[in-house]
Amino acid sequence: MLSRYDIFCRAVEIGTFSQTAKVLGYSQSAVSQAVKTLEDELGTTLLERGKSGVVPTPDGEAFLPYLRAICGAETALARKKEEMEGLHSCLIRLGTFTSVSRNLLPRLMQQFKKRYPETQFELEQGEYSSIGQWVREGRVDFGFVNAQFATGLRVEPLCDDTMVAVLPAGHPLAGRKSVSLKELAAEPFILLDEGEHSVPLEAFSAAGLRPRIEYRVFDDYSILAMVRQGLGVSLLYRLVLTGYDDRLAVRPLTNPLTRTIGLALRSWETLPYGARQFAEFTKKNAALVLAGVSM
Repeated sequence: MLSRYDIFCRAVEIGTFSQTAKVLGYSQSAVSQAVKTLEDELGTTLLERGKSGVVPTPDGEAFLPYLRAICGAETALARKKEEMEGLHSCLIRLGTFTSVSRNLLPRLMQQFKKRYPETQFELEQGEYSSIGQWVREGRVDFGFVNAQFATGLRVEPLCDDTMVAVLPAGHPLAGRKSVSLKELAAEPFILLDEGEHSVPLEAFSAAGLRPRIEYRVFDDYSILAMVRQGLGVSLLYRLVLTGYDDRLAVRPLTNPLTRTIGLALRSWETLPYGARQFAEFTKKNAALVLAGVSM
């Protein structure tokens, strides 16, 4: 639908309301009303109406370059909107942590790029606290976080992920159906560094336990290698273990610990168009990816 600015400029070019209406596919009264609305807006008469047609008044001539500029801007805006909807040359910046980067994002990005081939992704790897800070600062468009600890941001929950005990094969606790925090606290412990908030440490503290922490490691998969070498036991999320649980004993906790993985953003309204489309795509398809279902 054309704006009153565009209708006015077309009427000036064509010279009559009737012919303008015919060219635009509007009624003559609609064209006349659009011009009248513009005149009311600007507080002056823009066109002289006569039997032979319409011509700009002196004020109409004075306003004409500015109104044509508005029409050009509207056209450029419409083209940019079409371009953004096609996501041409679009960069999406994400804050993420290891298990999401390896088990969730690859397939989501692959399927999204099938729809929008020119989309580009930039991934910043971190832990919950740093990712949340990147979102607040605008360094990334949105981030994957533990929803429990993402304060001051809008968080859209995606899925729950449960912690399990990870033990060397042949470890004495491997013969148990489940393992308690108390039993893990007595073993050399490899702590997953989750930043400011640690789910295992808070659980140990709530139970009045102090684990024997011998290593603090940021990367989940380094911890898996260390456990395989018998350097200690650990608590990791099931999502981390997908395809990496060989030569390990994985046991549930007697009192389960769970995190909710969510999308953290400042607001949907200020999210760039491409990032908003990918965020919506992720919300819709994350559970399918984790379940191994086709999208």
